[in-house]
Amino acid sequence: VEAKREDWNYDPFKLTEHDGWLYGRGVIDMKGQDVAMAVALMRLKREGFQPERDLIVAFTADEEAGDDANGVSWLLATHRDLIDAQIVINPDGGEAGMKQDRKLYVAVQTSEKNFLTFGVETTDKGGHSSRPTADNPIYRLATALTRLSQYRFPVHLTETTKQYFERRAELESGQTQADMRAVGRGGADPAAVERLSAVVETNIMLRTTCTATQIEGGHAENALPQRARATLQCRVIPGESADSVQAELQAVLADPLVKFSTITPATPSPESPLAPFLLREVESVVHGLWPHVIVLPEMSPGASDSRYTRALGMPSYGIDAMFDDLDDGRAHGRDERIGVQAFEQDVEFTYRLMKVLARGSH
Repeated sequence: VEAKREDWNYDPFKLTEHDGWLYGRGVIDMKGQDVAMAVALMRLKREGFQPERDLIVAFTADEEAGDDANGVSWLLATHRDLIDAQIVINPDGGEAGMKQDRKLYVAVQTSEKNFLTFGVETTDKGGHSSRPTADNPIYRLATALTRLSQYRFPVHLTETTKQYFERRAELESGQTQADMRAVGRGGADPAAVERLSAVVETNIMLRTTCTATQIEGGHAENALPQRARATLQCRVIPGESADSVQAELQAVLADPLVKFSTITPATPSPESPLAPFLLREVESVVHGLWPHVIVLPEMSPGASDSRYTRALGMPSYGIDAMFDDLDDGRAHGRDERIGVQAFEQDVEFTYRLMKVLARGSH
């Protein structure tokens, strides 16, 4: 991920330790996790540990590298026999959340929203700017996008998100706790859904989302625009099709002159089953380090390389215990950082998790 030196207080591509923090591009996403896996392997080797099942660790260029250079996609296409596994653990897909120095949860990512991008465009013959018309493509597109900004896709809960809300309620109190429990049971009333929808963190777990991320229009300051374009970036709940999302968007924009195209097609990523043994093992490791931290299943709103392994029928789970502040997430951002203690604890967590999953009794 690009980082410009002039934007940072530290050199983004040189690891810097300062006041209990490690700064640098990728320290939280996900060079820190890479190091934790490498150190865990070296420690197991040094101890003479003999696993009862194979432990295969692949260090690859990930989804930010693009499809042409994606390491997991390439391995599956050319050397699947080397990484074919009963279960896949992806530290890039997990999340360990904390707020105000209080560790809250370690998430086991069983699924992720599908990445899907549309282009929308409207055109007109244009003309001189001294003779404005109501068919101005910029106004037409802006009106359609305003409708989208006021729209929410229908609630679509999966087995993962139901359990997410049920377990996440343990961290809340009062009305929020009651609302989450009602959603987890599948019996929430519209008012409870509305309250949870008003918070970004919970809204994105309830439904598919589509938002405008780029807009462009016109060609000269003294000419009526002949064209206006926008990019709509969607994160789609597993099980929903690209066609159904496009049909919903077309109904919301409500303008037949706004034409659709697909910029980035969706890569289907089915939900991995909620494996009870895995949740138990993760809980045993988590509670051995942090007794009051809960473990919850999670659908990730972002994309990870687990979509490639899931698509080929390999159950895949994002698990990571490098605690990051939910209110100050800096992955991909300026002055990306992770606490020294949080990093050291994730190294220990990764070592312990590898060890328990190496047992052959599952």
